[in-house]
Amino acid sequence: MPTRTVPHASPETSRPGVRSSVGRGRRSAPPILVRQIRNGVEESVHRGDIVEVDVAGRMLRLIGDPERVVYLRSSVKPFGVAALLEASGASELGLEPAEIAIMASSHSGEDLHVRTLQALYRRTGISQAALACGTEGMPLDALTAARLARDGERPGPIRHMCSGQHSIFLLLAKLNGWRTDEYWLDDHPAQVAYRAVVAKAFGTTPGRLRLGIDGCGIPTYAFPLREIARAYAFLANPEAVASDDARAPLAPALGVIRDACLANPEMIAGTRDRLDTSIMKALPGRVVSKGGMEALRGLAILPGPRGRSDAAGASGMAVKIEDGDGYDRGTWAASVEALAQAGVLDGQPLRVLGRYHRPVSIDPHGRPAAEAIPDFELAPVGELLG
Repeated sequence: MPTRTVPHASPETSRPGVRSSVGRGRRSAPPILVRQIRNGVEESVHRGDIVEVDVAGRMLRLIGDPERVVYLRSSVKPFGVAALLEASGASELGLEPAEIAIMASSHSGEDLHVRTLQALYRRTGISQAALACGTEGMPLDALTAARLARDGERPGPIRHMCSGQHSIFLLLAKLNGWRTDEYWLDDHPAQVAYRAVVAKAFGTTPGRLRLGIDGCGIPTYAFPLREIARAYAFLANPEAVASDDARAPLAPALGVIRDACLANPEMIAGTRDRLDTSIMKALPGRVVSKGGMEALRGLAILPGPRGRSDAAGASGMAVKIEDGDGYDRGTWAASVEALAQAGVLDGQPLRVLGRYHRPVSIDPHGRPAAEAIPDFELAPVGELLG
């Protein structure tokens, strides 16, 4: 079983030949990506790192440190669904695309999400009481939370943004006759199966994974940013991976997951002010976007036109804001600007995402008070991931 460590505690890397920032001592400050401006005065800045990588592992664009090691948090979710599909879950359980998508999500806890999960639970004979993701701070959707409070209804775990992911473990247990209690522990068979798929998707082995505990109580995994970008490039075009690549056996499952997410963007986040869903709706069929806590975002960019240039191949992008971005404005602005600089986002789709591109802070009277402005340049590079 992998040992639990924390970043900067060990010089190990998760793949051979990859130089990691872990164990290098104190990191230099990453570059500024977003500036918070109030009436011409710079109040604060958001620093961070961004890397774009193609399916073969070649870096395409970069600012900051591509070897910065971060925990995937919820950005792991699209890959984890493959554990269920590899166990024949789609056919055995009759999974619908919307159900696959919500298991890859950090949903808002809206009624749409709850109904989808409840239908899955009824059909498979699983009790909601088995969910162990907690309820703190949920649902994310403010209007749903206000309605529940007004009606005196206490939200259950099914409204937690990670209930879809937790459902994977319960469904794996159902398929294999495993116990459902304590499914969140590292040595539970469902966690072992999930961990094996994550390792394969990232081209490593379970024993080399670096684990931590996620906010919802299950393991999370740490990787350098450019390996996260490479995994998202794999998600964007799994069919492009060579047959002798160790990741190739996962390609069919990841293709199903990608297509389910693209067809159901409202399941990935929510219907109101959630960047992942908004990006996917603004760029239908082009991008799978999946954020994780502490301001990480993975972007799977499918093959297609890039600005005025000819169509380009698939790529993956990892965006990380250094300070964790409690206000969301940094990761919103940086993610949209990065897609624009990569030629994926322009014209009307960019205008549709304007409220995320340059987020405005509003005072109690509705007046614009401050604006978050992206201020960086993604440099083209050409380094192959070893």
